[in-house]
Amino acid sequence: MSDDSPLVLVEDCGAVRIVTINRAEVRNAIDMPTRLALAEALEAADGATHVRAMVLTGAAPTFCSGGDIASMRRMSRDEAVPRAQAAQRVIRAIWGTSKPVVAAVEGAAYGAGMSLALACDRVVASRDATFAPTFSRVGLAGDMGIFASLPARVGPHRAKQLLMFPDPVSGEAAVALGLVDRSTEPGAALEAAVEDAERLAAMSAGALGVVKRTLSGEPRHPAAVLELEVQNQADLFGSDDFAEGVAAFAERRAPRFGQNPGRDS
Repeated sequence: MSDDSPLVLVEDCGAVRIVTINRAEVRNAIDMPTRLALAEALEAADGATHVRAMVLTGAAPTFCSGGDIASMRRMSRDEAVPRAQAAQRVIRAIWGTSKPVVAAVEGAAYGAGMSLALACDRVVASRDATFAPTFSRVGLAGDMGIFASLPARVGPHRAKQLLMFPDPVSGEAAVALGLVDRSTEPGAALEAAVEDAERLAAMSAGALGVVKRTLSGEPRHPAAVLELEVQNQADLFGSDDFAEGVAAFAERRAPRFGQNPGRDS
């Protein structure tokens, strides 16, 4: 890649925006400029009204090998905090958008790369992909949301074992563990992820946004979840998408969600 090549590539496929980390020469390792470029790309996709779903991937043949260790050094807390916050900005962009984000994983998803994949709403990976939270190998514990996303998928005890013993997990084994939602043949993860994102893009954006908001963040008491469900469901009953869904059911046709841009679709 030449010095003037963008660190992150953006491509629209209809209502799906594909965001690609573009540092194949270092296996898409994330340095500080890449963190900022990735956060900006995700935030821009969130603000684009025609985009209804996103796919996050890495330039072939690797998803992301983690943080760029070549760009790291011992530093003071005052230096380290802004660096960590820049990484969290990427995750906040994924968690904060109401739009579904699908990870397409080929090759390695190590360290911050594994965190990045697990932060997404759906993980599609080739069966020969490998996942490993390799932070402890360089004396770190983990960031980019992995202390929330990993136990949410595999449970606290198994998350602890994976973080303490960061041996690579194959794409096939990752399905059994719950790290991966859909497995593909090698080289087919991106195509499958776009296919899934297109399905999501055709659904009610309002309903999917409620699913993300309700299942993200701190654990809630069951009674609080019931109240939140009432509030969200009441809002959706008054939406254009709900009216379209009812009409489509009555007319025995597929619903056409998102036909009123700028309203509540």
